[in-house]
Amino acid sequence: MPSPPPPQSWRDRSFASFADGWRRRFPGASVTILIALASAFLSEHYGAPAMLLAILIGLALHFLAEDPKTADGLDFASRAVLRLGIALLGLRVSVAMFAELGAAVIMMIVASVVLTILFGLLASKLSGQGGGFGFLTGGAVAICGASAAMAISAALGGARDKEADQQMVFAVIGVTMLSTLAMIFYPILASQAGLDDHATGIFLGATIHDVAQVAGAGFSVSVPAGETAVFVKLIRVTMLAPVVLVAALAFRRGISDPQMRRPPLLPGFVVAFLVLATLNSLLTIPPIIGEVAGSVSRWALLVAIAAVGVKTSLPDVFRIGGRAIVLLISETVFLALLVLVTLLVLKL
Repeated sequence: MPSPPPPQSWRDRSFASFADGWRRRFPGASVTILIALASAFLSEHYGAPAMLLAILIGLALHFLAEDPKTADGLDFASRAVLRLGIALLGLRVSVAMFAELGAAVIMMIVASVVLTILFGLLASKLSGQGGGFGFLTGGAVAICGASAAMAISAALGGARDKEADQQMVFAVIGVTMLSTLAMIFYPILASQAGLDDHATGIFLGATIHDVAQVAGAGFSVSVPAGETAVFVKLIRVTMLAPVVLVAALAFRRGISDPQMRRPPLLPGFVVAFLVLATLNSLLTIPPIIGEVAGSVSRWALLVAIAAVGVKTSLPDVFRIGGRAIVLLISETVFLALLVLVTLLVLKL
């Protein structure tokens, strides 16, 4: 009678479990990495936004999501990798940013973010889209475009993952395209309004959705305008943590079915974001660490949005309808007019 195999140590069991997990995730994760690499290559050579390219390529490869082998990897990339990318954004912000801009500009930025989200909530309810969708699109427009859409969607997810993914894809595509248009036309609008370089930088940083387009618009005007625009944009990024917290709280209260999984009171990636932002404020982080963290964050978000694209059916996204498109455009126009009028009246 053969003797039984010797019992495995906890280390052997842990390694076997780890290796098995990565074997299951590899097919789906490798697809998202290839999409991210292709998107970055196309963006670098043709100038189109990498986020938009990643999600469009992912949507075109939706048939891969029907293969059970890719499920674990796509889920891992669209959730764990997404949270890593958002958490690392914390190293790009610090308390010192607030002091350099002044109280008036800070108050304007905070007010514009809050009012844009409230406008989105009100407009979405009036148009029958639902408060969650208004919060998602309003937050994406008000804070930092695609990154905010993914973070807020993660807080609003839980039991309605499929619907949340579809709405998030719509928001990412919409804000990225609107941000690209804003990069072209907002500098012209600022010039026509008679804003100087400093005010133009504030306007561009406070209204354009994505960081890359903010930099493109700002530096197309002048170096001071570009530096101010990016600076103001990063202040808007700091609003991500409290807005995601509010989203998580609101969604928890909206769940009455005990079978539905409630999201955590404060999502772990938001805690990590706040911890890194605090460290960046209290300590002098070497520039190389900040650059590496920024690069990892960009790639993580690119991989995550590629995964969401693959998991999402384009016909399902189109079913969201024309009212959602009008809502997104309305929120963008509202934010631009609010900031422009404030700058002209207060002469910041």
